Amino acid sequence: MHSNSSSKTVYDQQKLDVGSLHSIHIEQSGNPDGIPVLYLHGGPGAGLGRHYQWPFERSKYRIIGFDQRGCGRSSPFGSTEENTTDFLLQDIEMIRQHLKIEKWIVFGGSWGSTLALLYSIKHPKTVIGLVLRGVFLARIEDFEWFLTPSGGAAQVFPDAYSRFTRAIKTSNTYTDICAQFIDLFKNEKLGFPALQDWYNWEGCISRLVMSQMDASDLSTNQQIKSLALLECHYVQNQCFISEGFILNNIDVIQDIPCHIVHGRYDMVCKVEGAYALHRALPKSQLSIVNNAGHSMSESGIAKRLVHIMQTCFAQNISTP
Repeated sequence: MHSNSSSKTVYDQQKLDVGSLHSIHIEQSGNPDGIPVLYLHGGPGAGLGRHYQWPFERSKYRIIGFDQRGCGRSSPFGSTEENTTDFLLQDIEMIRQHLKIEKWIVFGGSWGSTLALLYSIKHPKTVIGLVLRGVFLARIEDFEWFLTPSGGAAQVFPDAYSRFTRAIKTSNTYTDICAQFIDLFKNEKLGFPALQDWYNWEGCISRLVMSQMDASDLSTNQQIKSLALLECHYVQNQCFISEGFILNNIDVIQDIPCHIVHGRYDMVCKVEGAYALHRALPKSQLSIVNNAGHSMSESGIAKRLVHIMQTCFAQNISTP
């Protein structure tokens, strides 16, 4: 099926039913005979961006993107029912089988890096290589860094943190902060302002140089709602994985080529997580970008990702 998407390179888009409730939007772009690369978006709940294909040479890669459960063009929108990490991992494997792909590169940033690691641990034989940006290991310390008043983000951005938490009671536990926000989200009057507060907190701390505009001013109401709602749902549940799960199971993927890119001043996902992952995977390549924060579009991060995709896998291109 041909697409009317704003991106001219999309040659196929379809809905895939994944169980009785959810249907996920999948699209393919680039070269149908190229190296398959799965793009995993962040959040949870961010959805596919409009221009997520830019790190990949379209003549060399078959780029697969999808909106995770509850966000973007997947349906039902905003649903937290049957929306857990295990379900998302099942969806990824279902997509691979549905598209008849034997092996692929898995490329993920932020929450997408978490999913990429978990998927590779579960299905190591299907992964040619991993490209991870802004690594998030989903440990208790990572949630605390992002959300609590004593966490790194709040310590560097105390003014923004004060705006973020203005509608809730001060709390030192990320689970309680999430619970208070979830209650607010259900409130008819206060729900959308609370969704905006959550969304703007992440937007504010995502870049090395803070934007003068709120992230919500540049986004649709749909993007604001799905990111805040689903991120809060996942974080409250520690992303539905046990403490230390990724590093405790990392031996399974030690021979998969892995490229890690992380901004030195990333306030969403602390650089220590990327360093810990690199130390646990001695064969991995780690690039700490000194003039960058969290965002994939920070110039130093963008250049590094493009370089990796141009030089590290392109020789494996299969010819039609």
